[in-house]
Amino acid sequence: MTVNTATSDFDQQHLWHPYASLPPTYPNIIIDRAEGIYIITEDGTRLIDGMSSWWASVHGYNHPKLNEALTKQLGKMAHVMFGGLTHQPAIDLGKKLLSIVPAGLDAIFYADSGSIAVEVALKMTLQYQIAAKRPTKQQFASTHSGYYGDTWHAMSVCDPVAGMHSLYGKQLPMQHFVPAPPLGFGRALTESERAVLTTFFVEYGSKLAGFIIEPIIQGAGGMRFYSPEYLQLLRQLCDEHDVVLIADEIATGFGRSGKLFACEHADISPDIMTIGKALTGGYMTFAATLCTRKIADTIHHSDYPALMHGPTFMGNPLACAVACASIDLILSYDIPHRTVEMQTMMEQQLAPSARLDGVKEVRCLGAVAVIELYEAVDMPIFQTLLLAQGIWVRPFGKLVYIMPPYIITDSELEILCQALLKVVTSYLETSKLAQ
Repeated sequence: MTVNTATSDFDQQHLWHPYASLPPTYPNIIIDRAEGIYIITEDGTRLIDGMSSWWASVHGYNHPKLNEALTKQLGKMAHVMFGGLTHQPAIDLGKKLLSIVPAGLDAIFYADSGSIAVEVALKMTLQYQIAAKRPTKQQFASTHSGYYGDTWHAMSVCDPVAGMHSLYGKQLPMQHFVPAPPLGFGRALTESERAVLTTFFVEYGSKLAGFIIEPIIQGAGGMRFYSPEYLQLLRQLCDEHDVVLIADEIATGFGRSGKLFACEHADISPDIMTIGKALTGGYMTFAATLCTRKIADTIHHSDYPALMHGPTFMGNPLACAVACASIDLILSYDIPHRTVEMQTMMEQQLAPSARLDGVKEVRCLGAVAVIELYEAVDMPIFQTLLLAQGIWVRPFGKLVYIMPPYIITDSELEILCQALLKVVTSYLETSKLAQ
């Protein structure tokens, strides 16, 4: 693979990348274009994108339906302020969302990123509790191994010990945390596990405004899959203690877990839900915070009826238009059937990696597959092996995982899995020799 040295040098010296130093410890790959499931480097090397650009590009790249929606809206207006104005794409998207989200969610706040959607959810929760005349309920709770974004209050509900934001811990608002949900999607909770959560609510329920959780799949905090029974118990306890249940479906929403929304595995509906990522098929930065009519009405009939948040690009028409097209495509895929196919193939293809020295566990759920190692990945070495196999995967710590676009064919998914198996095998052999 040839590299444009001048372009790479500028990037190295001046452009920060996610969770990286400046300059980075190894070069970033220069991408020229993308199509279907492939991202293509400037020298024409085609890489199967096993990450869907961090869960977002579920339809692959350069999709004609999304391109059409974007260009059609572009001919009308790219943006107009949402303060005092509205437009058809925002209304159309709202109708589509309310027709597919869990029952009871009825009001929508359009945000411009997942982290901001979480910030809005937290502010909305506090304002609701104040409006409901519960002034002592001003704290939040979550579980360990949770991740909700990189903005200030979103960081405060992320795992304070094992999470990536521990550096800022002393400056962040202090929240409450319970142990991470026990691992295992298909297993029942033990009485002692249920007691941990129940006891926590007995002790802190009177202080809690809300409890935020990633349903079924904890993402950046460990790619952990847990039982729907945990969500059912959490829903029950939140009801008993007047705590707002916030479901962060930014990563899990729109089919990734095997259901359109991960809450559906537990047959529960949250009071507030955040969505993003796949919402626009990876075309635009866009997100939303949805809540029940009860929450919206309680705030409306209070001394402070306005929700004091208003991003400049709130309700962006381009994003709304492409989101409508993205939802239509997702609904056309028969998500339960397609994700079962993907899970079955990934389980079969990646199973041999479980026998490798250095692999702790292999687990799959829906359109997500995880190979968990015992030691954190050395990215410069791992990235070189990925490029040699023609795939793109972005490990995090000890986790090597894939979440391919829904449009990937069975043969392409097999190629991706086999290539990843070769990469992990070669990497572990190289690491062993280096010891």
